[in-house]
This record gives sequence, C-alpha cells and structure tokens, in this order.
Amino acid sequence: MSETESENLSVKLFKQHKHAKETSTIVGSVNQSANCVHNTLDGDSNNSWYRTLRRPQWIWQGIDPIEMEATLARIAGSDNNRTSETLLDTVVGYRPGNWSYEWTQEGMKHQKLAQESEERGNKTDAAEHWLHACTHFSIAAYPHLKGDPLSLQAEVLANKAFHSAIEKSQYKIKNIITKVDGKPLEGFLYLPHTNEPLPTVIVSGGLDTLQTDLWRLFETYFAPANIAMLTLDMPSVGRSCHWPLSEDTSKLHQAMLSELTSVPWVDHHRVGCMGVRFGGNAAVRMAFVEENRIKSCVSIGGVLHALLSDMQRLRQISPMHLDTIASRMGKVQASTSFLTQLQALSLKNQGLLSGRKTKVPVLALSLEGDPVCPETDNQLAALYSFGGKAKTLPNRSLLDGYHRIMNDAVKWFSDTL
Repeated sequence: MSETESENLSVKLFKQHKHAKETSTIVGSVNQSANCVHNTLDGDSNNSWYRTLRRPQWIWQGIDPIEMEATLARIAGSDNNRTSETLLDTVVGYRPGNWSYEWTQEGMKHQKLAQESEERGNKTDAAEHWLHACTHFSIAAYPHLKGDPLSLQAEVLANKAFHSAIEKSQYKIKNIITKVDGKPLEGFLYLPHTNEPLPTVIVSGGLDTLQTDLWRLFETYFAPANIAMLTLDMPSVGRSCHWPLSEDTSKLHQAMLSELTSVPWVDHHRVGCMGVRFGGNAAVRMAFVEENRIKSCVSIGGVLHALLSDMQRLRQISPMHLDTIASRMGKVQASTSFLTQLQALSLKNQGLLSGRKTKVPVLALSLEGDPVCPETDNQLAALYSFGGKAKTLPNRSLLDGYHRIMNDAVKWFSDTL
C-alpha cells in the first residue's frame, strides 16, 4: 500500500466520526465509583482516566516511552469537549485529544517509516515498523468495546498493518481458519521454521487485547524454544467478534484445536494452551474438557473463580474492566443482574475445579497481591491437575515480572509437551 493510499484510508475510515459516541459512554459503568488500582498485569487505573493505562506492557510491546508520555500528555492537555470533565481520555469525536485520534496519528508515523524502509528494500526494518504501527493502532482501539465506531476503524488499520508486517517477517506466520456456527474463526500460527511438525501452544490474552498484540511473545520466548504459537482472540474480541462470551469460554479454542489436526506444521500430539486473565479461564477449561488432546496448560493471572463469584471483589475493579466484561457478554449495561450472571463463568461453579482431576499438568502463575487472581484460584487449578503447580511471583516491574512469568511458562511447555 502506498503512503498516499494509507493516508486516504485513514481519512476515509474516520471522516464520518467527528461526533462519534465516546468510548466511556458505550456501556457506562463510568458512573460507578472508580478505584485507584495498580498491578503489573493490568497496569494503573485511577480517578483521572477511564482507561487503565498499561504503560509497562505497552513499553514491553515496543512503544517508545517518551513517545507514549507525549501522546498521553496531548490527550490530558486537550481543550476539546469531554463527556466527563473529570476523565482525561473522554474527548468526544475524532479530533485532537481524543484517545483514538492521538494513538492513530502515532501509528501513521510508524506506517510511514515502514513504507520508507520498503522503498529502500529493507524488509526487516519494514516488518518491525509495521508491527509498531499495528501496536499503536491497537492501543487506539483499546479497550475494544463492541459498538465503538472509532475502535472498529482503528482495528481495521491494525489488521492492515499486521498483514503488511507478516509478509516481511523472518518467521513463517500462517493464517489458520476454521468454521464455528457457520462463521469463519481466524487465528495466526507463528512458526520458528517449517522443517518438521512442531509442538504448538494456543495463546489468548484478556478480554481487552487483540491477538495481534501477542507477536512479541513468540519472538522473545517461543521461537528460541523451538515451539510454535497459535494466537486466538477471546469471544467477542477482534477476529472472534461473532461470538459472545459465555460460560463455554473455550468453545472457539476447541474448534481451533480440531482444525490443527490437519495443519502439517503442527505436531497435534503435542499441543498446549496458555492464557492471560480470561484467556487463562479458557486455557484451564481446555485442560479439563479436552484432556485427551491437550498435553499442557499455563494460566497467567487467570480469572478462574474468585472474581466471578465475589461481588465485593467485582466492585473493586475499574469501570473500564466492568464495561469490557459486559460488552463481551453482549450486555448494554454492567448492571447488578449482569454481575450475578458472571458466576456461571467460574470454573469451580461449573464443577471443573471441584470434581475429578484432569491428567493435563496445569501451571497457574500470578503476581503477589493480584486483585483479579488471588492465590486461592491458582491453588485450585494446581490441586485439580495431576502434576499441577501454583506459583506466585513478586509483583515487581512488568519488564521483570512478566519476563519471569514467561520464562517459567516456556520452561513448563518445554518440559511437558
């Protein structure tokens, strides 16, 4: 795509959205009292921002910290109208100061650098810049609420940037598509090489991330361990937007697992599952419902039981996270009745973490003081798994904490797959 075509696409996508509905009003839990929460997996939430600011994670994904702070400063310093004067990231419409606008502008800068690298014939640099553009566009769409027009447009740009990146990547990255309920389900299979069928891990993030955000996990951890990685969006997110989140959190994972049996690069006798937050719920569920086809499982800060069954704990999470869960379940509002419906997603309430053990070894990891995944959740996952293990790591900086978590996860897969 030429530079002019890219700019035209951006203008075309956003020109209708000068007065688009602002993200914090889509579901509207913003009226619930906000809590100042910090944890390494989710970032910082405070009373001045609707979104949880994931500074360490974004830096880990390759966002330049100075560029990031400058972007946040432009959002905070905008004089344009906000839907809530107390929340800095609620500027209305696609204009300076609006979250999607500012992050998209940064993405366009990296897109331009990618195109310049292509013109010079430097595929490696071009791929890297396209991935950075994709990451910026994904943050522009964050937290990816359904019915948010600016988010949807930013996701279109993120997808185009990602496809441009994988065409030039040093690794083989394949589209894997299967059908669920007559609709296409798409994942990306990352391969260190194609010399032989490889052990493969199906990976999903939380409810507010796209699968294209996960590429660095492969580059930094799975590829050096000679393990393939297949990414999959959680229900109602990104490429899985056709299916709402329900108690069957692993429905899409099971469909993709069946598809992998016909993929020549995958050793389908050595497939594992890994998930972060709600992705951890799906991964642990897979260890029970597919124990004859899944060989290993890792849950990172998984939402397994406590958060889903304790109203007091739910009231402590940020309005953005409440909105995200409600959005995934197809709710227009995060009401009290919706909160009680979450109990059905608890793996303990489903009888999985309270009945017979699975033969799949489960490693349940979290960080000290995690408000979403207490130690009791991890101990449940380990207790009902033969060879299972629960491990709590110090809640230090993400660059240290996340690195230690991923090293432990990849070692677990190397030993058990």
